[in-house]
Amino acid sequence: MGVVHGQEMVLNIGPQHPATHGVLRLQVKTDGEVVSEITPYIGYLHRCFEKHCENVTYEQVIPFTDRCDYLASMTNNFGYVVTVEALMDIKVNDRVEHIRVIMAELQRIASHLLGLGAFGLDIGAFTPFLHMLRDRERIIDLFEMTCGARLLYNYMWVGGLSHDLPVGFVEATYKFLDYFEPKIEEFVNLLMHNKIFVERTADIGRMPKEVAISYGVTGPNLRASGFKWDLRKDDPYSIYDRFEFGVPIGEGIKGSVGDCWDRFYVRVLEMKESIKILRQALASLPKEGDVHQSLPKKIRPPKGTIYKRTESPRGDLGYYIESDGTNIPYRLKMRSPAFTALSVIDEIAAGWLLSDVLAILGSLDIVLGEIDR
Repeated sequence: MGVVHGQEMVLNIGPQHPATHGVLRLQVKTDGEVVSEITPYIGYLHRCFEKHCENVTYEQVIPFTDRCDYLASMTNNFGYVVTVEALMDIKVNDRVEHIRVIMAELQRIASHLLGLGAFGLDIGAFTPFLHMLRDRERIIDLFEMTCGARLLYNYMWVGGLSHDLPVGFVEATYKFLDYFEPKIEEFVNLLMHNKIFVERTADIGRMPKEVAISYGVTGPNLRASGFKWDLRKDDPYSIYDRFEFGVPIGEGIKGSVGDCWDRFYVRVLEMKESIKILRQALASLPKEGDVHQSLPKKIRPPKGTIYKRTESPRGDLGYYIESDGTNIPYRLKMRSPAFTALSVIDEIAAGWLLSDVLAILGSLDIVLGEIDR
């Protein structure tokens, strides 16, 4: 009888929809329940980040980096300060480097926990979200213990840190790791091998490796497509080259390589690798070292430009800075990994059902504050 085509309908998902991981509008063209085209509309959460940076001093930029990816503020701080330090040729001591890595990996676990929990919530699984939020709170408690903040930290400074580790931090972190490591298997049993979850994610929204690369997708989304690329290994920064850890990639265990299930599973495996890094960094943490030792009295980089990138929980986070020799950046550009991840949604969601769109969107783990920078 041939293919029966219905009347095309245009639907708006958002901008108020809670499942859009921020204030996002998706314009979806459908033929019945089948999606033919998706156009993301961004800008509802515009931070004016890059324009702000042209009007404040280098040190005043740091709190604005917090507010871009507000679920991974530590790693946003990290990427910015190492870029300015490279521009000014500042070297920090080993204690500062170790603490930065510890905070970045704790933040990676906290970010993945919320991302995975929210993804399960998008699919309709409520209980795992509560479990993951509970364990994320334990990490947030460690951050609050260190710098007094629970979401926006302003912790990593150019040349050092705002605070040294408080008494009892190392012991509290070991206690958390000992508690959390066996809990990961609990998430596996609750969600990953659940029949309904597998049916909603396996083979859905497959992103081939070539598509991911052509769109500039990075981080867990790229690795889930089977491409082993992690800046901590392939373009090391800080002291990551001292630690032993693996780079998980998608293997198509439940469906096809690069599907929604793989994107979920890679983040689960990454948490295990972060635990390995944390144990090594805690064991080798120098007891001596002033975290304010290399702080410059004035941050006034020489004229020039620099681009440096780090591995945030969402992927390749880059900062381009152009300095005119004053204490205010002449130009600052942020390369957002969530922006490129969102750009691929039409490519991987077209042809799937309307109910699959939110599963695909949730699997990309985007944060709109970073996209609308």
